[in-house]
Amino acid sequence: MDSSELEVAIGYNVRALRIAQRLTQNELSERANVSIGAVKSLERAKGSTISTLVKVLHALGNDAWISHLAPSTSFNPLALLEERRGVGRARGPARVRHRVRSSS
Repeated sequence: MDSSELEVAIGYNVRALRIAQRLTQNELSERANVSIGAVKSLERAKGSTISTLVKVLHALGNDAWISHLAPSTSFNPLALLEERRGVGRARGPARVRHRVRSSS
């Protein structure tokens, strides 16, 4: 499924959820605190934002599935960076620069 087909499917499902709850697009837009145009764009797959999707799903009480999209907390990017840099390995003494004083 390409991205445009996925957008259409999401829009269709959002519309079905709205209708199942007997809400108009205007009522949903007020509940989600988004413009009615944003709801229409989302339902018609005409370029919506992630923010709008999240707000609309929350207003429909169906935002639990979003947690499945979040990355797992077991991944720690800082630990990966430290591992790549070799933090914790034995190193020599820190280098210190000394200024050469000029005799006047």
